[in-house]
Amino acid sequence: MQAAAELIAEKGTAGMSLDDVRVRTGASRSQLYHYFEDRDDLVHAVIDVTIDAVLDTQGELLDHLDSWAGIDRWFDSLVQHQIGRQACGGCPLGSLAGQLAESDPDARAAIAAGLDRWEAHLRDGLTRMRTSGKLRKDTDPAALATATMASIQGGLLLTQVRRDTHQLRIALNAARNNLRVAAA
Repeated sequence: MQAAAELIAEKGTAGMSLDDVRVRTGASRSQLYHYFEDRDDLVHAVIDVTIDAVLDTQGELLDHLDSWAGIDRWFDSLVQHQIGRQACGGCPLGSLAGQLAESDPDARAAIAAGLDRWEAHLRDGLTRMRTSGKLRKDTDPAALATATMASIQGGLLLTQVRRDTHQLRIALNAARNNLRVAAA
């Protein structure tokens, strides 16, 4: 799976073949077909692994999005991750979405579900903040979470294209300001 994910990151989904994966892993054709019916099946498995990797990278930070300090730590970790990657690669889920959303409805649905899982952590944290009185009672946690995820995705895309992590910082500052408008 890791080899397929690396090949997709390097060549894109259209440029990756089962033969590429076979060569990279040293696996036989029969081994690959034992686990995957075809190339699309492998790509869908890579989507699942990528979703888990994105969430695992953020780890416990996602469980503490119910305070301003927790949100700030999460935002800071997103920037630090991009600094560590030298602003390359953007968001793995965003990259897969750009390649597959229009041509593969099943892949689009899987990526959307992964983004929903990611966003749910923030939505749940914001809901707890509203319940505890840190956010106004009329706050819509789902709308704020979606707006924040849009800022993150846009910031990651601009960071990737411009090779400048300041782009993500700007997007996250805008998201933070938007969240603070809802503060109680």
